[in-house]
Amino acid sequence: MSSVLPRLRFNLDFLPSPDPTRPGLFIRDPYHYSDATLLVPPILVQALQCFDGTQSTLDLRSELVRLTGEIQVGPLEKHLFESLSDAGFLENDTYRELKAHREAEFASEPKREAIFAGSAYPAEAKNVTALLSRHIRQPMGTASTVGIAAPHVSPDGGWNTYRAAYESLPNISEAQNLTFIVLGTSHYGAPERFGVTRKHFITPLGEAQTDVDLVDELNVAAGDAVRMEDYCHAVEHSIEFQILFLQHVYGPSVKILPILCGPFVKSIYEGGLPEENDGLARFLDALGNIYARDGRRLFWVLGVDMTHIGRRYGDSFRAIAKSGEMLSIEERDRERIRYIEAGDALNYWGLVQEKQDDLKWCGASPLYTLLRTVPGLKGELVDYDQWQIDPHSVVTFGAMRFTRS
Repeated sequence: MSSVLPRLRFNLDFLPSPDPTRPGLFIRDPYHYSDATLLVPPILVQALQCFDGTQSTLDLRSELVRLTGEIQVGPLEKHLFESLSDAGFLENDTYRELKAHREAEFASEPKREAIFAGSAYPAEAKNVTALLSRHIRQPMGTASTVGIAAPHVSPDGGWNTYRAAYESLPNISEAQNLTFIVLGTSHYGAPERFGVTRKHFITPLGEAQTDVDLVDELNVAAGDAVRMEDYCHAVEHSIEFQILFLQHVYGPSVKILPILCGPFVKSIYEGGLPEENDGLARFLDALGNIYARDGRRLFWVLGVDMTHIGRRYGDSFRAIAKSGEMLSIEERDRERIRYIEAGDALNYWGLVQEKQDDLKWCGASPLYTLLRTVPGLKGELVDYDQWQIDPHSVVTFGAMRFTRS
């Protein structure tokens, strides 16, 4: 008897195999609800289209017969379905149970453990220290500096820009009593929402201290705009990387207020300013009130990248860093940056809204949040770069320092 197949999850990563001896399509879960990784052979990739929530087991069987030229495809059909389901890649009860379990597990954990130690950077403290010491010198910023913007690309893709950003921090003596508001891009978060957590952040260098009083204040003041103990913190790198760098500069017990900024989708696609959303406006007001009251002890650190372009990001063309189309992309990046430097949130956001942000700036919302929260802000671009993340795609990013006029 034929039955409707569950839909393949939309929020998965699909990547071509990098190993020519094992061709196919890799599928993995960026949310880490499942730790499984599947390699779908080339001949079966097209069969994945049957998992769209409308087609049946009979449709899948017919497609497998067409693709393989074999009549007896029952075992193959069963293996494909069970592999996807057991991995949690289908929108069915298996996935919902994995999701509920992992989110409840994160909510109950006392601390936010490092997830990228051992992959994006070393897992051992001495190796992390040795690596960062080679690339990051002592901060040379002044007391007038109130914030920086750094990348969140893999450190190996952006050392020069990380260095430029973190050398703009205040010197150690001036930063002893600072709490660092870390605004990170929420790559997996809900639109028009801010993700917060009361958990302290663990890295190989030690335990960064989250200011739970400020977290609670935001939670009370901003209501539905806040996602408390947002699971995205469990899998997000944009804040973890910044905390690691801050610990290297100022010590393991650095004080932080970690905030993940979801995309401002409604404003980008429907027009109007982001704060026309009532919840978002309440959050910006609450964060602005905290800065107005406690600004002398607060410092802003943004973990933001800029343009994402090329086939990896859904474009039809191959992007090559610092050549061809990427030269005009740099000009567009710099046009936005000039408004950020001027503290001009409205004109900056107007450029983001053009063509519904076809540049795909994943740092758009944290930067807007900073500009709308700190009045009289002025910025300075201190480094800009483009990284060839794969043979067909490029990410751009910059380092900025901010002062308050």
